[in-house]
Amino acid sequence: MASYTIQDINNLLKGKLIGNTTQHIEGPEELKNAENHHISFIGSTKYLKFWEDSKACAVVVNDNLTLEPGDNRAIIKVKNADLAMAKILELFNPPAPEFETDIHPSAVIHETATIGNGCKIGANCYVGKDVELGNGVILYPNVCVFDETSIGDNTVVWSGTVIRERCIIGSHCIFHTNVSIGADGFGYRPSDDGGGLVKIPQIGNVIIGHHVEIGANSCVDRAKFSSTIIGDGCKIDNLVQIAHNSIMGRSCIMAGHSGLAGSVTLGDGVIIGGSASIKDHTTIHSGATVGAGSGVVGDIAAGKTVLGYPAQDARDMLKQWVVMRRLAKK
Repeated sequence: MASYTIQDINNLLKGKLIGNTTQHIEGPEELKNAENHHISFIGSTKYLKFWEDSKACAVVVNDNLTLEPGDNRAIIKVKNADLAMAKILELFNPPAPEFETDIHPSAVIHETATIGNGCKIGANCYVGKDVELGNGVILYPNVCVFDETSIGDNTVVWSGTVIRERCIIGSHCIFHTNVSIGADGFGYRPSDDGGGLVKIPQIGNVIIGHHVEIGANSCVDRAKFSSTIIGDGCKIDNLVQIAHNSIMGRSCIMAGHSGLAGSVTLGDGVIIGGSASIKDHTTIHSGATVGAGSGVVGDIAAGKTVLGYPAQDARDMLKQWVVMRRLAKK
């Protein structure tokens, strides 16, 4: 098991060390659960009260917080404790599952597929006709990549993921277990004779930029025509739905159980809270935030924060809730 001195940790973080500990640090842990070989972190004043009773030998804190180290305990002050803890987590991050062979014998790879240098393809994978895998692509067991799809360098695709035909995936992406890329968009119309619903063909594809991460069991549907587009640097949580012809700008965030209906457009840096729903053909401009559980039914201006169902300016909605609470108490 790897262990580090407090000096090693501080050299990594380049923070201000207060106090000292001779205890070797074997990993990070929450303050309440930490043992004396753990380091923890505090990014808010509401957690300062847990430091005194914690067994952690060291803590990383925001530099605007005041804390005493105590006996054989150390504090590292940094500008942002969350980002500093991310560096510590990387330090203790265990290695990914190993491949005994780069391409498992049970993998089915079409003879026209192009496989880049250093690719790893696990057991029972399927790689279809004219697929292109860049250098260093990793397909864990039971991944399917269908015809004419391209995947950029160093993208990692975890087990159970299906990438349908003609999709274009960028480099350095991560798709977690059971992601669906390029399934048919949800398009139906009543038949002329009233006999049921007619399926509208979905002949487009999905284009995903570089450094995109998509959580487990999330779905990005192919476009009716043209492309559903996920911009560079977007981070998508588990159980998220992105419908056909939606377009996400760069570095957007979507939390779990949220969803975009068809033809939604997000600007750059948009944040969608958990369980939020966005109506079709809506535009959310750059830098806007949609609060958790909200329902967006109209366009949102750049930089604005909205909340509620239907979503409106967050400050106005909070005022309404206060008034309603007061009325309920009368």
